Amino acid sequence: MIDRATIDRILDAANIVDVIEDFVRLKKRGVNYIACCPFHDEKTPSFSVSATKNIYKCFGCGKAGNVVNFVMEHEHFTYVEALKYLGKKYGIEIKERELTAEEVQEGNKRESLMVVSAYAQEYFSKTLWENPEGKTIGLSYFHEREFKDNIIKKFQLGYSPDSRSAFSHQALKDGYKKEFLVGAGLSIEKGETLIDRFFGRVMFPIHSISGRVIAFGARTLKQDKTVAKYLNSPESEIYSKSHVLYGIFFAKQAIVRLQKCYLVEGYTDVISLHQAGIENIVASSGTSLTTDQIRLIKRFTPNVTVLYDGDPAGIKASLRGIDMLLEEGLNVKVALFPDGDDPDSFSRKHTTSELENFLQSAEQDFISFKTKLLSDEAQHDPLKRAALINDVVHSIAAIPDNITRTVYVKECSRLMNIEEEILTLEMAKLRRKKWQENGGKKPAEETQETPPAENTTGTAATAPPLFPVSEVYTDAVEKELIYYLLKFGDRKLFIKNGKPVSVAEHIISELQEEEMELNNIHYRRFLDEYGSVLAWTDNEVRLKHFINHPDRDIMALAVDMLSDHYNLTIKRFKSEEPEDIKLAHDIPRALLIYKSNIAKQKYVEIIRQLREAKSEEDVEAIREQLLALQQVRKFFSEELQRLTT
Repeated sequence: MIDRATIDRILDAANIVDVIEDFVRLKKRGVNYIACCPFHDEKTPSFSVSATKNIYKCFGCGKAGNVVNFVMEHEHFTYVEALKYLGKKYGIEIKERELTAEEVQEGNKRESLMVVSAYAQEYFSKTLWENPEGKTIGLSYFHEREFKDNIIKKFQLGYSPDSRSAFSHQALKDGYKKEFLVGAGLSIEKGETLIDRFFGRVMFPIHSISGRVIAFGARTLKQDKTVAKYLNSPESEIYSKSHVLYGIFFAKQAIVRLQKCYLVEGYTDVISLHQAGIENIVASSGTSLTTDQIRLIKRFTPNVTVLYDGDPAGIKASLRGIDMLLEEGLNVKVALFPDGDDPDSFSRKHTTSELENFLQSAEQDFISFKTKLLSDEAQHDPLKRAALINDVVHSIAAIPDNITRTVYVKECSRLMNIEEEILTLEMAKLRRKKWQENGGKKPAEETQETPPAENTTGTAATAPPLFPVSEVYTDAVEKELIYYLLKFGDRKLFIKNGKPVSVAEHIISELQEEEMELNNIHYRRFLDEYGSVLAWTDNEVRLKHFINHPDRDIMALAVDMLSDHYNLTIKRFKSEEPEDIKLAHDIPRALLIYKSNIAKQKYVEIIRQLREAKSEEDVEAIREQLLALQQVRKFFSEELQRLTT
């Protein structure tokens, strides 16, 4: 058995576009990719791949699934074999064995750390908006930085009270365990007491790629120079700063849509640019750029523009990180802000269109930028000039694509007035040295991963059909309810017992109160599974859970619901109404239709029983049931008529 942590690593690493392109030539269309389906013969492409959702769907033959499922279908692998293939492709070691009790407990611990981090975010946000100290100090600071309220809420910014144990005390009071508060880096143990790590600071939650809070950055507003200006969460089982980009959750869709990622240094740079309309923006979370962070960007686009302020010393210090971007095969450009400005300050002084025009006109390819930057210092010093040439050639040598290297050699030869052959020879020497250091292996970008030719078990693994659905009267509306659960489960649109409840809580409680089970066995299994994750507050995490579910029927149903083609079949509303109003109308209507359909089925059953009744007593009892059911059906009919008009 492959442990859950390894499976999660594989699913996080595997880019569905990258994997499918090993087998099928994809073409970009809008935010998705299309191709002729590899599972059936066709001349017009109907096979669609969504990079943001990490799913594929053929609108011709109906095949659909996630990245693991594609490898299973295409290569006739079992689930474990597909995971092994992906593990090999992405360099993830797989040790197949039974999970120990400790490992099961470790998985539970990770989830507990996630839960307590989510609690902390809600606490800090509530303090910012409702606590007098939070509003006076924290909210005022964000407003001084010209952050709008909707952006403050979107990024879930907060404030930690200037009291050494306020958060820890409240968390313990609310039932959260000390070990998880300490493990998540939120509290520090001092003897028998807990001290808040971030007291007296404004809070910047750090989100995983799926949107869960995994850590915090915190800024002090005090002028005391002995206090660190920024304080970040320590490394933990859920947070490794070298693997995380600040803002990636909010930026990933825009990055895919625009096929460009802007890279900055700080939290406020990300938030200010996002507010200004530049949403495809991330930061390196207060750490030097790492290979894992670069590969995270590469999952969504090969095009990166690094944004610098006008500080030459800072630029030179970060040049190594840019070389790493080149080494990973990304197309790197640079945009330099005017003296005295950084991304944050510049975006606050200009309109969105002015900012977009500036970024477009200011960006230049990195090699040319680096050559000009270092040439200014080396103009009259032969030794510095030689060092410059060596430095630039190092950058060109890092580029994996031969044609791109050749183009840059020609450009640098022109800019530095040096013979092209000299640059080419020096570059070849550097690449040969790198090749020897790698043990004679080419960089990963220059090798073509060859998929296994046959199933490693020696037998073909036949995939079961995708959620075969029986033709029952309630199917359409049952599918409708599953759709609402999946897409809008976390929306708090209803009131129950005086308290707001989510769409998921409303649907599930309505069905439970009527003691109703879904007729379609696959929808029923999906609903049961949803009930097991109902406590999860993050809908993005729930979606990922279902898209990557090991039960193929559950996974395939989720993928089908999330495919762009899926349209609701029973909804009725005016198109100009806001979405929440539509949902607040349509979900109760769907539940009423479902109950009405069940009542109709029951009515047909009772009529059959009446025909088969043997005695007058049975006939009388059945007639009473029939009369009661007619009243119920009349009520449903009147309610539906009311909701329709």
